Amino acid sequence: MKKDRTLWNDGTKTVVASLLSILMGVIFGGVLLFVVALCLKMPLSSAWEGFRIVLGGVFNTGRDYDAGSVLTFGINARLIGDMLFRATPLIMTGLSVALAYKTGLFNIGAPGQYLMGTAVSIIVALAIDTSVVPAFLVWILAFLAAIAAGALWGCIPGLFKAYLNVNEVITSIMTNWIAANLVTLLFDGSNFINNVDFGKTGYTLKTATNGVATAKLGLNFGGGNANAGFLIAIVFAAAAYVVINKTTFGYELRACGSNKNAARYAGMNEKRNIVLSMAIAGGLSAAGAALYYLQGDVEFYWHTSMALPATGFNGIPVALLASCSPIGCIFSGMFMAYLTISGSQLSTFTAYNEYIANIIIAVIVYLSAFTLFFKGLMSAKKKTITVKSEVAKNKAGEEMKRK
Repeated sequence: MKKDRTLWNDGTKTVVASLLSILMGVIFGGVLLFVVALCLKMPLSSAWEGFRIVLGGVFNTGRDYDAGSVLTFGINARLIGDMLFRATPLIMTGLSVALAYKTGLFNIGAPGQYLMGTAVSIIVALAIDTSVVPAFLVWILAFLAAIAAGALWGCIPGLFKAYLNVNEVITSIMTNWIAANLVTLLFDGSNFINNVDFGKTGYTLKTATNGVATAKLGLNFGGGNANAGFLIAIVFAAAAYVVINKTTFGYELRACGSNKNAARYAGMNEKRNIVLSMAIAGGLSAAGAALYYLQGDVEFYWHTSMALPATGFNGIPVALLASCSPIGCIFSGMFMAYLTISGSQLSTFTAYNEYIANIIIAVIVYLSAFTLFFKGLMSAKKKTITVKSEVAKNKAGEEMKRK
């Protein structure tokens, strides 16, 4: 198949479709802020400030009270670092959903896989004595163990789909809640893991208490939480892109996603590819959890039996906003983290509460699902123009022959 090397190619349409979704969400957020201001009889200047904070996000440097409490914007290294840290697990869960989608699967089991990676990485990081085993080696062991746990958990819906043709959405939802209760069971009563400092209950110890923490590698902007985990996430995204687009294995995965019957007829093992796809997806989600909690200074609240981690579910809009492109997941993950920080800044520096911020974020997340729709519209329009052009050329050719 000949690649489209023109300016208006598939990649350009993907970017334009994503930007349209973001633009629509931002416009809705601005309108919502002004409507709330009018309803609550707030000055319109408050709505304008809120809109600027939503747009400014990590570039907000607070208020200058010497100049009359004016909002100021500039380079805020700490917030930029925090954005990179928050983006790391989102990139990984986005990759998890995107890779499964390439195989024709919808991995809604990312939250459960994320939880399994969380539990295993923390247990390994805290259980091994770093006075005997070097801390960096414990970090590696915890990271690999988390990936293995997530991959095994991802295999479950993959096996049901491949050999029993059970919809992966149903089994993924079931394994999510099994994981939530299993993780709570694992930590309940484990005295060497629970943290009771400062009266806290239901929290794990930080892995830094055992000397296990991700290296900064110069990413410690303004004392923020950014670390080498962000760089590792980029490496995973690049590797996923190469595997999907440049290898025989990736071609087989995409072929199974397009038409598993045709793939089987061509001699491909579609059952194996389905299981492997879900296993890899599970490993990626779990890796995101490990990169987050092995940072060293993050506690995990293990009473998860009644809730699932939002990071796992947020991998879905991250993947959709990127049109399931592994490289696109890097930027969409950063954007989602940017929105989260903008929301916290909105409730801190304006009269709006965090619920308004959550609504704006939710709308933008919802509109991310329209990315593929917009891309399809643009492709259909181009196809229509091409067909009309060919028809016009044929008519012109027929008239020339008649003459």
